[in-house]
Amino acid sequence: MRLRMTVDGTIREVDAWEGASLLAMLRDDLAITGPKNACEEGECGSCSVWLDGALVCSCLVLAAQAHGRSVRTVSGLAGPADELHPVQRAFLDAGAVQCGFCTPGLVVAVTDLLERESDASELRVREALSGNLCRCTGYERILEAVRLAKVAMAP
Repeated sequence: MRLRMTVDGTIREVDAWEGASLLAMLRDDLAITGPKNACEEGECGSCSVWLDGALVCSCLVLAAQAHGRSVRTVSGLAGPADELHPVQRAFLDAGAVQCGFCTPGLVVAVTDLLERESDASELRVREALSGNLCRCTGYERILEAVRLAKVAMAP
């Protein structure tokens, strides 16, 4: 099936299998590998993207559901000349990246929260991250990255 959507600000067209997930279409058909394929059950958050501004697990969304809509991925966060988004920079500065498999989903979840609630409490941050599993860090450095990102993104 022929699909047309805006992905990270660029109009894209793709022929996708009608049963393909949005994650599979992004990775396999469009070579956008930022969203990771970990659980394929919506449990880990590694594949998180925005669909028309709403945070979704792309493994649970059919590619066909994105037809005519806007998809934003972690791959589209960097600015001109690949300048890192403040959340991406904070993750690096805080040492919140280890194996890196969960990082894209965490960066998307943190960005989503801080774009809506720049002064989010630690409880809200923990709630926003509750759908993301990390097996390496113990989350302390991730929470430090959120604190750094909040400062960098403060109005």
